[in-house]
Amino acid sequence: MFASDMNSVRDASRVTTAGMMLFPIQFTWPYGGRSVFISGSFNRWAELVPMSQVEGAPNVFQAVCAVSHGCHEYKFLVDGEWRHDERQPHKNGEYGIVNTFDALPVPVEVAQVQPRLDVLNSMEVDTGLTHRISAVTLNQAMPRISEEDVQACRHRISVFLAAHTAYELLPESGKVVALDVNLPVKQAFHILSEQGIALAPLWDNCKGKFVGVLSASDFILILRELGNHGSNLTEEELETHTISAWKEGKAYMNRQVDGHGRPIPKHLIYAGPCDNLKDVALKILQSGVAIVPVIHSSSEDGSFPQLLHLASLSGILKCLCRYFKHCSGSLPVLQLPIYAIPLGTWVPRIGESSSRPFAMLRPTASLSSALNMLVQARVSSIPIVDDNDSLLDIYSRSDITALAKGRAYTHNLNEMTIYQALQLGQDSNTLYEMRSQRCQMCLRTDTLLKVMEQLANPGVRRLVIVEAGSNRVEGVVSLTDVFRFLLG
Repeated sequence: MFASDMNSVRDASRVTTAGMMLFPIQFTWPYGGRSVFISGSFNRWAELVPMSQVEGAPNVFQAVCAVSHGCHEYKFLVDGEWRHDERQPHKNGEYGIVNTFDALPVPVEVAQVQPRLDVLNSMEVDTGLTHRISAVTLNQAMPRISEEDVQACRHRISVFLAAHTAYELLPESGKVVALDVNLPVKQAFHILSEQGIALAPLWDNCKGKFVGVLSASDFILILRELGNHGSNLTEEELETHTISAWKEGKAYMNRQVDGHGRPIPKHLIYAGPCDNLKDVALKILQSGVAIVPVIHSSSEDGSFPQLLHLASLSGILKCLCRYFKHCSGSLPVLQLPIYAIPLGTWVPRIGESSSRPFAMLRPTASLSSALNMLVQARVSSIPIVDDNDSLLDIYSRSDITALAKGRAYTHNLNEMTIYQALQLGQDSNTLYEMRSQRCQMCLRTDTLLKVMEQLANPGVRRLVIVEAGSNRVEGVVSLTDVFRFLLG
């Protein structure tokens, strides 16, 4: 480990991480020290990762490292001496006694260690291993707020939303794109890509009403079905299959059929212009959709419906920010940094369990691995990072519609990289501009109000939480996260 006689061992076992699915894990050293580093099999014992002291706990050091699936070993370098944590799983390894853990899509639960000063003397010290060390950063103490203040904030926001209607979301001018259910699927996704939208309501002329929504998630399922060797769906059928035929086939795929084997029709989730914003937000959250069509009909039977707008959490949040921006002082919760709430999905700690998977990918990873992750983890986007886990880009569900251009979906998705997929449809002259709009970032110390204002911008559905300076990914906060917190 960091010695000349170890180089041959390390080189012989070296494997590339290109295309590998990585999961950030937070390591903890709770036994004090002046400077603490970590290294392990996840970085081939080739790098010392500095650990930072935790706010309000000067004896606790933490660091986030990206690891692949599998069994891993690691050790801590504390004040120039190699140590292991006796209270975490450990064994005798190539580098003496090492800690071990298994990296899974949802991190395995490990008993959490509380920082104690009296444990330091019982830690075994491995001698003969030294390395030049740099200083670690110190963090400020975590702000506190009472539960009464949180409930008061939620009450005021709830009252505001209940007093305003979906009609107030309508812009003075604009357009809403709807698709006929008899359009070929391939043409429909080409339209979505050309219009720069991720989804559109579906109109059934025979029934005289809106019957559903076509989204990027549909295209992901279609591409995965095309890649399934046992599938009945072919590339030629994708060129000619109508949206209605795909929706019917999707119902059979998901076994959404009645006792007679017929597909069960799904009812469109929509709102009226007079529905209050709280009800609209709850419809979006409870149904797990990105938008709710605002539909008006002058007749009692709902005939001759008019599609007025596509209501989203972003539009509702914009109304909230506009109203509370100048009176945020009366709501102390809005001035809290997001890490103190906490808000969003953060990289898991090695001493904690997490019910929400968090993953990152390299730009050289295959597109098929990204699509599988989007579906299996039920997330809307994946941070794309470099070898230092610094944010490069985002791959989201809506990016998949770009594959409709030039029949790019006919390529082997295992051979297409995420970087290649992101280049589809991007003009080289506007690449930087598009990236700056796509990669919206925030810091863990940003206030809730600041995060809300960023998320209220059109087209922004989530912010990647990064470390100041290095842009290393620490987590993701989405519109859904904010509203689930605000509405309790």
